[in-house]
Amino acid sequence: MNKKRLFIILGVIIALFFVTVMLRSTVDGTPMGQKVAVIDIIGIISRSDATIKLIHTYRDDPSIKAVVVRIDSPGGSVAPVQEIYSELKKLEKPVVASMGASAASGGYYIACAANTIVANPGTLTGSIGVIMQFTRMTGLYDKVGLEHQVIKSGEFKDAGSPFRAMSEAEQAVLQSTVDDVYNQFVDAIFAERGDYLTRLDIVELADGRIFSGRQALDAKLLDRLGNLPEAIALAAELANIEGKPKVVRKEKSVSLLEKLLGLKSMPPLDEMFSLPGITFRYQLNLGN
Repeated sequence: MNKKRLFIILGVIIALFFVTVMLRSTVDGTPMGQKVAVIDIIGIISRSDATIKLIHTYRDDPSIKAVVVRIDSPGGSVAPVQEIYSELKKLEKPVVASMGASAASGGYYIACAANTIVANPGTLTGSIGVIMQFTRMTGLYDKVGLEHQVIKSGEFKDAGSPFRAMSEAEQAVLQSTVDDVYNQFVDAIFAERGDYLTRLDIVELADGRIFSGRQALDAKLLDRLGNLPEAIALAAELANIEGKPKVVRKEKSVSLLEKLLGLKSMPPLDEMFSLPGITFRYQLNLGN
């Protein structure tokens, strides 16, 4: 008899647990499984692995009905930007881009993967273009008496070397590469904004200039003005979520060095301490 009573009590406890879970999931009027995920893209974009892994996690989760990409970035390296853009485009769920303080250059490139682009009036965006930078160290080496020698297999193998001036032929080769990657950027914008802008319109805007969110809206580079909560509400609407959605957001772990320096995001150490040379970026550069 005691065993029977114990099983009854356990059964009641389990039933109450599941009822509580169901009530909590619908207390705000949203059925269970109706979620909007927020993916943060913060700081200089130098790698794509972690972001792509998160995109795939939300892609495979049936309870995630829409994704908001929260961008607060001046852009970054070309390939990681293109990889993130490409994976977002593969999502078969509504995607809304929400621009924070900045979503410039590569940040804007990624935003173009969204169904709708939302920015604050004062968001810094635009800076559409490509920049390839070189560090010249010949003067320093001359002062300290160092000499650099190179044995190479072809004329352009050490193009952009920091140890000598660049030839006109090297400049032409590198400029052609920059132009090609620039055209890839313009093509991506045209593919997503072609209903609002001609390719010529985009080229006229894509001279590296920056825009405020309001200016970008006037230029038809984005769809509406609004903050993150409004972007989340829009994503829920596009996903036909009734009521207030549950928001899923993975918090970025902050390193001790970032805490000490009071920084939101730092590039990887191997990038910070890499030798001077070529950088090839979709990145906002003012005063550099």
